Amino acid sequence: MTKADLVEEVTKLGDLTRRDSETIVETIFDSVIGALKSGDKIEIRGFGSFRIRQRKPRIGRNPKTGTKVEVPAKKVPYFKPSKELRDLVNPTGATAGTAVGNPSAGGTAA
Repeated sequence: MTKADLVEEVTKLGDLTRRDSETIVETIFDSVIGALKSGDKIEIRGFGSFRIRQRKPRIGRNPKTGTKVEVPAKKVPYFKPSKELRDLVNPTGATAGTAVGNPSAGGTAA
């Protein structure tokens, strides 16, 4: 899904113009970015949380030349989905370990 698709979904919800929907989506994104820039954590119940993780400086390698390169410390955004979101994406009814003929995996014995 792209930002344009998200704007379309918001437009379909009610009596909103496309411009109003774009403003809503931009405001949400700007708010998330602003909070992360200031070091705050964003938690949206039932969806997940956004935070900043600090990466330590390290010695990397230039893949083209093979020379060692110093990579500085940096902050990276991180998203952790909520349990509800994980359960919606991975329903418990479709377990990958069940096989016919394997009683220990929930199947029936032959």
